[in-house]
Amino acid sequence: MKQPPGLIIDCPETCADLVYASGFFAPDAVIFLAHAGRTTLVLNRLEIDRGRREARVNEVLPYESLSEPLKRKLKREPGLGEVAAALLQQRRLRRVRVPERFPLGLARVLEGHGVRVDAAEGAFFPERECKSADEVKALSRASRITEAGMLRGMEVLSQTVSGRGRVLRWGGKILTSERLCAEIDAAVLRAGGLPHNTIVAGGAQACDPHERGSGPLRAGELIILDIFPRDARSGYFGDMTRTVVKGRASDAQHALWLEVQRGQRYALQQMRPGQSGKVVEDEIRARFAAAGYPTEQREGRWSGFFHGTGHGLGLEIHESPRFARTVFKPGQVITVEPGLYIPEIGGVRLEDVALVTDQGCRVLSRFPQKLVVH
Repeated sequence: MKQPPGLIIDCPETCADLVYASGFFAPDAVIFLAHAGRTTLVLNRLEIDRGRREARVNEVLPYESLSEPLKRKLKREPGLGEVAAALLQQRRLRRVRVPERFPLGLARVLEGHGVRVDAAEGAFFPERECKSADEVKALSRASRITEAGMLRGMEVLSQTVSGRGRVLRWGGKILTSERLCAEIDAAVLRAGGLPHNTIVAGGAQACDPHERGSGPLRAGELIILDIFPRDARSGYFGDMTRTVVKGRASDAQHALWLEVQRGQRYALQQMRPGQSGKVVEDEIRARFAAAGYPTEQREGRWSGFFHGTGHGLGLEIHESPRFARTVFKPGQVITVEPGLYIPEIGGVRLEDVALVTDQGCRVLSRFPQKLVVH
């Protein structure tokens, strides 16, 4: 069945579908229409010239060419929905397909002008799940940016000394999660990326997978560094996690770290077309349990491996497919990030980005894995 014309009204800075469709970034909402094999982008006068140079669309229209006639007719400034309705009326379109996140208010305006609005079921562009060669290049560049941040994080940790209470000091001052995060983010910016909620979490904080981390870092504690910046040029994300100990790691920490590394290597070995991600994830969790790290709740707190093995990566940090919800196929780019979180030992997560190929998978990440930072 032929799909209705596609309509997106959103801000490219926050709408991955818009960037995918147009290759254009702007801080304000724009109108995108795909109809009869042609694509149209409606931009305001601040963006029109740049849009005509940069946007990957067939046509760029000035917003004012639609809004000014409406303004004279309505004797007021028209809203964005009214301008979009004028475009559709101009093209004699009475039905459109929109993304699931399309604003209800805009949909009601369009319906008030006689346009039927159908929300997409699932992905607006399902083809985003499998990356093109150019997208893989963009993701590889994003990985290099991520690695620049990770390298800086390791450099700073290597320059620290342990003070009273094993608190790390750098440059004569206490090294906090916030200070180390700032150094990592600065390196990401210098490499051409946009930092995005970088995680530096040590000790007990590392047992909460999305805890960003705060306060002093200490020698002898597991520290998780999770860096996932966006390439400022392409909009694609990188994603990498390393877990380290400054100084000497205990036997328990070393055993935990090695078990996570084995789990990640197993996942990468199993990633090939036709393989079920759920089967692989279930096996990793079973292996962890057999090694003495079951996934369970203890006094209301989760312990073990209680998050997914990975997620799709692209113009969004978390996009389709989820590792355990897919049967792998060539072109998917997925993070592989098993983790173990044992409150009395600490948290360990290792994450790299992998491309599913015809024969198996290729790891796009290059940064080495090591537990101890001297």
